[in-house]
Amino acid sequence: DFFEMHYNFLLLLAFAHTATSFKVFIDGSAGTTGLQVRDRLKNRPEITLIDPPDSMRKDESTRKEFMLKSDVTILCLPDSASSDSARWLTESGDTNTVLIDASTAFRVDPDFTYGFAELCEGQREAIKNSKRISNPGCYPTGFIALTRPLVSGGLLPEGSALTVNAISGYSGGGKQLMEIHEAGEAEPWGAYGFNLAHKHLPEMSLYSKLGKAPIFQPQVGSFPQGMVVSVPLHYGSLAEGVTGEKIWKELKGWYKDSKFVKVMELESGEYLERGAFLRPDTLMNTNKMELFVFANDSAQQCVLCARLDNLGKGASGAAVQNMNLALGLDEDAGL
Repeated sequence: DFFEMHYNFLLLLAFAHTATSFKVFIDGSAGTTGLQVRDRLKNRPEITLIDPPDSMRKDESTRKEFMLKSDVTILCLPDSASSDSARWLTESGDTNTVLIDASTAFRVDPDFTYGFAELCEGQREAIKNSKRISNPGCYPTGFIALTRPLVSGGLLPEGSALTVNAISGYSGGGKQLMEIHEAGEAEPWGAYGFNLAHKHLPEMSLYSKLGKAPIFQPQVGSFPQGMVVSVPLHYGSLAEGVTGEKIWKELKGWYKDSKFVKVMELESGEYLERGAFLRPDTLMNTNKMELFVFANDSAQQCVLCARLDNLGKGASGAAVQNMNLALGLDEDAGL
């Protein structure tokens, strides 16, 4: 009868959906980000990871071959190697493979879609329709998440001169820095970026819509994973009448439908360890990001903070989120 036919049709559809398998090649799968991407994908039935033999991982022709036979290639490579890989794919004439690059090489390249789905209205659709996606940097993810809504909403003027204070777990420095820390040979805390030319600045300036690079003061702590990005603001540098509460309401509205970004309540004392300390590592191994507004109206100041996992929403989690979107899968699959 009709109902039995309809039921069988639905079963066929479900089988066809689950039977679809996408081939994914992680170029640079032995690095910190690559390993985390692999961990997030290895048990997913709709994903087939394709890998060259270990002895051929760095062989150029082998890498080209695997890129071309993949549905998605995720590049977890240094900038120069990522640039080479993208060039090979373009020169091959391939128009089917989705390329997701986790390096800095293409983050402000107009031919690549910036892979921060929460950036603005339409960005998620742009990622869904793109074959060239640049994964955001870890620090910029926090900075842009805090500032873009305020610039777009007219609360923070374009061209504002900001500072960014941020701390990351030592895994952000890759295997070499991890080995130094794990051997007990590292300083307990280290600031860097004193040349004021950090490679994350161009995307921070562009995608925040500020059009001006902030003074960026990154630091590395003696913990493996996690990150807090802080942006201090004087009310006098904001649009007239803007307060911490108005900023909080703007952020709350911007991210109200987000699966991964959560704006925490304005009275944020309960989120502080022993009433004083904002831990950087509470979102480890997740693709979540939490945004905080700490305001003091009488001082006419506030500090905005973003907390995320530098290897999660700041790297491998975002790459998987972008892959899901580009393949038409549920955005939070495997996350």
